Amino acid sequence: MKKRKTLLAIGAPLLVLALYFALRPEQIQEPVATAAATPDETAGADLPAPPRGSRPSATAVPMADAELVAQLRSRYGANIRSPYVQIKLIEALVRHFQKQDPLHWREALLAAVRAAFPDRYDEIAKNLDNRLAYERWINENRARLDGLDPEERRAAIREERNRLFGEEAADEIWASEQKNQAVADTLKEIDGLPGKGLGDKLTTYTERLEEIYEEQYDTYLENHRHEVMNRFLSLESVQAELDAMSAAARAESLREIRKGMGLDDAALARWDTLDHDRDARWENGKKYMAERKALTEAYSGKVLEQKLAELRRRYFGDEAEVIAAEEESGFFRFDRPRRWGQN
Repeated sequence: MKKRKTLLAIGAPLLVLALYFALRPEQIQEPVATAAATPDETAGADLPAPPRGSRPSATAVPMADAELVAQLRSRYGANIRSPYVQIKLIEALVRHFQKQDPLHWREALLAAVRAAFPDRYDEIAKNLDNRLAYERWINENRARLDGLDPEERRAAIREERNRLFGEEAADEIWASEQKNQAVADTLKEIDGLPGKGLGDKLTTYTERLEEIYEEQYDTYLENHRHEVMNRFLSLESVQAELDAMSAAARAESLREIRKGMGLDDAALARWDTLDHDRDARWENGKKYMAERKALTEAYSGKVLEQKLAELRRRYFGDEAEVIAAEEESGFFRFDRPRRWGQN
């Protein structure tokens, strides 16, 4: 009897503690949603995993892993004052710790921040709260935002970001998104310029890019050259002008566009060869489609199938079976619009 009373005396407090830690509100955290724009989706992708078998404790502040702390200081320490860098750090750690322990990721994240950047702990913790609040706002207002026109939607999102982070920090955190929007606005403006030829449009485009990216222009162009070029070539007014040219004039214009994007002579030569190959392929495709149409008007059934198979082999050789499979699914590659410099 005495032994049973002793066990009860010890067990009651333990039960109270267990219930406390199981139900305490700070353990109920909302994960960062992936739908909203983030500064850098790949930051922190290679953070080290915790030691095998270890998990952050639900009853104590977790200890930060020394290797992780060292990596965080190496990767983010030089610019940790920056709100943009702090958000990159937060998002990398959220992904890392939610994967390791979905229930207690926030405690582990804050422990890592405190160990790695004790002087910046308070502001990083606040930015974590702001980031979660921003995600909640996006999710709660998604239907309303979807009902706004693009400019109104951007204005509403910008206002909420400014409210949570402050205008200066918000501009820094989402600088990449704002620059990309400025480029999109520039392209829309260029596409609607009346009476402007390709040369003028290209000059306007490159000048605006320099204004948007300033001292980072050369680096941006080096890292995104193909994208920058394709966005210009995708403009309907540019495609219409290229389509109206002779083959020789079009080839020269494409070369000038690529040269304006900073391509060197070797790259320009490779593009010339690719354009030549594309032109030959499309010419071959046009002839094939004309003969195919004649066959479908003259034959039917198995006879038509046999003649089409022979036609495909004659025009496309080893690729004939691929063309046949595409046509069976309803896709005719040479019925697509020709996009000069792109296909």
